[in-house]
Formats: sequence, C-alpha cells, structure tokens
Amino acid sequence: MRSSKVLTLIFVFLGFTFMGYQCSSTELTSAKLYIQQKNYDKALEALLKDVQKNPDSDEGYYLLGYVYGEKDQYSEMMDAFNKSLSISKNYEENVTASRIYHWANLFNKGVKAYQDGVNSQNEDSSKVILGKAADSFESAIKIEPDSIDTYKNLAFVYMSAGNFEKAVDPLKVMIEKEQALDGYRYLGEILYERGVKERETDSTTAMKTFNEAIKVLEEGRKYYPNNQDILLSLSNSYIAADKLEVAKEVFKAGVETEPENQYYRYNYGVLLLGGEQFEEAELQFKKAIEIDPNYENALYNLGVTYVKWGTYLNKVAEEKGETSSEYREKYQMALPYMEKVVQLKPDDASLWELLGRVYTVLGMQDDATNAFSKADSLR
Repeated sequence: MRSSKVLTLIFVFLGFTFMGYQCSSTELTSAKLYIQQKNYDKALEALLKDVQKNPDSDEGYYLLGYVYGEKDQYSEMMDAFNKSLSISKNYEENVTASRIYHWANLFNKGVKAYQDGVNSQNEDSSKVILGKAADSFESAIKIEPDSIDTYKNLAFVYMSAGNFEKAVDPLKVMIEKEQALDGYRYLGEILYERGVKERETDSTTAMKTFNEAIKVLEEGRKYYPNNQDILLSLSNSYIAADKLEVAKEVFKAGVETEPENQYYRYNYGVLLLGGEQFEEAELQFKKAIEIDPNYENALYNLGVTYVKWGTYLNKVAEEKGETSSEYREKYQMALPYMEKVVQLKPDDASLWELLGRVYTVLGMQDDATNAFSKADSLR
C-alpha cells in the first residue's frame, strides 16, 4: 500500500512590514527593534510583557504571533494571531500574509522531505526523513486547516512510512471535505487490513472493523462506481464480514447494469469463487478477460478457478473411492492463463510457485523444476 504519488510544490514569497512606532509601549518598541535584529528570544520576552500589561494590544498579539512563527511554534502563533483578530481587524492583512507564508513554507518543506524519504535507499533514514515530512504537514494543517492538499500529502507520507493507522484521520478529512477518491480507496483498504489483523485475536472487533470498511467503500462506490480498487476492497470486506450473499447481490446487480464493466465482472467472479461456484466464476472471469485481454487479476483468478475446481473434483472422487482424470483437465485449462500471468508479472515468486504446482500435476517435471527454481531465485 506504499504510496509514491508526486506531490505538488507551491512556492510563495512574502515580505513583512511593521506599522510605525506611534503610541507604542516601551515593550512594543523594544520588540520591534529586536525583530529587526532577528533576536526573536528577546522580542518574545518583550511582547509577553506587553500583552500582560495591555491585554487589548492587537498589535502586541500580532507581533507575538509573528515571532512565534519565526521560532517554528505554530500552535502558539495561531493562538496569538487569533487573539489579535478577536481584539480588532487592524492586522488582519498582516496575519493573512503571515499564515500564507508559513503554510507554503511548511508545505514545500514537507514535499521536499517526502521526495527525499521515498527515494532514500536506507530504510532507517527513510523513516526519519518521512517523519520530518509528516511534522511539516501536521504544522501546515494547524495554520491552514481547510487545505485538502495538505491532508492528502500527509496521508501519503504516513502510508509511505508504513504507518497506516496515522493515515486514517487525514483520509477521513479528505472524504469529509471533498469525497476524494483516494480517501475512500485507501481508508477502505486500511480498515480491511486492520480487520484481518484483528481477526487473529478478536473476531468481534474484527467484524466491526470490516463493517466500517464496508460503509466507507459503499459510499465510495456511489461516487466512483468503476474504480477497481474500491470494488476489490469492498468485495474482500463483504467476504471477511460473512456477507457473501449480500456481496453477490451487489455485484450481480452491477454486472446486470453494466455488463461490459470488467471490474464488476471480476469482483462478482471473486465472490462466486469464494462460494465454490466454479462454473459461474469461470463465466465472469472469461467475460472480464474478453473485455480486457491483459487484465492480470482476471487472468490469475481464472487460472486459480480451474486449479481449485480441479482440486475439488479430485477430493470428491477420492471420497467416493473413485479414480478420475477430470481434475487434471481443469489443471490443463489453468495452464495457459497462469503462463500468461507470469509473463505479465515475471518477478512474482508466488505466481511461479503456483505455476510449478500446475506443471507437477500435469506431469511436466522439467517445467515444474524450472518454475520452482525461478520462484526460489525471486525470494
């Protein structure tokens, strides 16, 4: 689920000016001089004294916010700016300019760190750099909480770092603010994967999580009915939540509504395969491949359908005390699809492993040996 999206850099240059010294307190006058000298610690000391003496000092709170910004204390900066604006609007233009400046600066720092992090060849260094990127975007959100791009970038940073749980909140904001495709897609996938882990120790909690994933993904499907990632996660979540029949009805309706939609065909096929309805699953995967001959998932699952079908037939025959070659015919039918899949994804060890098993059942020992060797070399 590691994201490698390219983030957009935003460059903003702003200068700052201060109002004159008319009617300023001694503390304000001193603070302005310290600011010009970039002595922000001394400026902060003077400004804190000013606003303590004069709690209605709109200029004092504005300058206090400015100094906090220069010291990278963004929560304190926003508190001071908001206090200034609550007293008067005299410094509203200055506050707006300062917020834009710091938001853009943090956004750009986050982008740079993100790019450096995903390009780093050292895993430990990558995590440290991505952590800095996350800090920059988190701070940018404090300054401009309505910027959807900042939430999106923060989510990608967390996912790239493998910290999927921290990506949940920004993904939820993306959905809340603009029904973003990536919000539904990644949040649904994260919830599904969380449920899979929870199922190992707490089935009740896992079921709640799967249902939460279904809710997110069903909403996403309304906005993006043809997105294959949303549809795949939705079908997986239905299966995990023991809602196979509900899922079948949903995707069957999709197939009937859009019979040339390969994604509906594929996901309906997955559900049918999960219910060991091999013939019906075969039909759906074949149709998906007819629509898109290079649809890797459909090719793979059609091959798996034949393998599972063959295994099922062999088991039935053994239970009856019979010998049947019918199961080998299914393995033979799987072969061209599995061979095409490994051509499309030659670096996937698990695909070579499965192909080796098919060769073995068919008595193609040399091919099986080569396939297993290839799988071993990729691990």
